[in-house]
Amino acid sequence: MTKIVPVVHFEHVSKQYITDGAPVPALQDVCLAFGRGEFVALAGRSGCGKSTLLNLAGAMDFPTSGTVTLDGVVTSSLGDAGLTKLRREKVGFVFQSFQLLPTLSVVENVELPLLLAGRTGARSAALERLGRVEMDSYAARLPYQLSGGQMQRVGIARALVHNPSILLADEPTGNLDSGTGDVILALLREIASREGTTILMATHSAEAAAITDRLVRMRDGQVEEIRELCQP
Repeated sequence: MTKIVPVVHFEHVSKQYITDGAPVPALQDVCLAFGRGEFVALAGRSGCGKSTLLNLAGAMDFPTSGTVTLDGVVTSSLGDAGLTKLRREKVGFVFQSFQLLPTLSVVENVELPLLLAGRTGARSAALERLGRVEMDSYAARLPYQLSGGQMQRVGIARALVHNPSILLADEPTGNLDSGTGDVILALLREIASREGTTILMATHSAEAAAITDRLVRMRDGQVEEIRELCQP
């Protein structure tokens, strides 16, 4: 079996939050590695630790104990400037509620991460990425002029415009009908396979999980099950 070269590595990671002065465990001694180009589903009931795991993988939060390594960098070792650079270069986010800026056009939404990072050629890169998700012909439209599925395609284009190592998707089909959701899942499947982007997807849907390479089921902040899924 080929050894996985991890893009993200959790080593004995625990995370606690303080509520009313008392510690509340969110993750407990999690050890996981996610390889380049893997499409992984994080499943389990609400409150099981899926979102916490995504936040830690994207360096949006940090473990109480243990280490999270993202593309060879221990996230908790960086200061604010280093963290901002790491997120802008290595991480893309796709949200259930799309989170497109309503006053910006489609292409302006997609190019925004590049402009914030001071990158040149932002407009051409945004149009090229929109073309990959078949949304370049909608570049001048505002978000309210799009369907839910179209908005999610734009959200995916924005998340990938800077060619991140990892894409974090939190219930990306939660606000879509089943047919549109299937199209978005097929697009994510293609991105992982074709571009080698590691995708971690939190989901409650067994149908969504079935399209991935691996299922990690969480329960009470712990890894309950890891299942390899066979893809055609």
